[in-house]
Amino acid sequence: MDAFWLSLVMIFLAELGDKTQLVALTLATCYNTGVVLWGIFWATLAVHVFSAGIGWFIGGRLPVDWIKFIAGIAFIAFGFWTLRGDHLDEDEKSCKTTIHPFWLVFSTFFMAELGDKTMLSTITLASTKPFLPVWLGSTVGMVISDGLAIIVGKMLHAQLPEKAVKIGASIIFFLFGIFSMYEGGSGFSFMIWAIAVLSILLTGYLFLRKPSINT
Repeated sequence: MDAFWLSLVMIFLAELGDKTQLVALTLATCYNTGVVLWGIFWATLAVHVFSAGIGWFIGGRLPVDWIKFIAGIAFIAFGFWTLRGDHLDEDEKSCKTTIHPFWLVFSTFFMAELGDKTMLSTITLASTKPFLPVWLGSTVGMVISDGLAIIVGKMLHAQLPEKAVKIGASIIFFLFGIFSMYEGGSGFSFMIWAIAVLSILLTGYLFLRKPSINT
């Protein structure tokens, strides 16, 4: 698949149910939808230029088979992350009016994206794909994902089928991850595969375990 379209699809999926998507839905109830999407676009463009740059820099200096193998593990981890989903803290649910809505959206998304799943996904994609199409595709994919969530959410005036969306997106991440692992690690030893599988199982446990409730 072309790097642009692959990046668009993967980041579109990564953003489904993500914290920044929930922030977009919240802000869109307070401010004009166009202003919110415009802020998301520029914030994503700014963050993902660094993400794609990091991935491109790393990718050009490591063995391709190891990159694909590790990228596959990362995609599976993103699948668990997507399956778990995110939530908003109480202080993130309120509308803030101290600055212009565009700059509020821009700064909120810029900070929220640092270290987020979509940023890490972009780094992973750029480690094996060209910089420019990954940068642009990931940006467009995120804006489309947030835009559709806002529009559909406003049309339905109800919660989206969150569980079904998370499961579907997670399955796609798992399939991409398995394929990438096989493509890169088909010649690896049993020990390497065993360590990778154990790492994946541990990652799934950490993401999907129920948080303990302090009494």
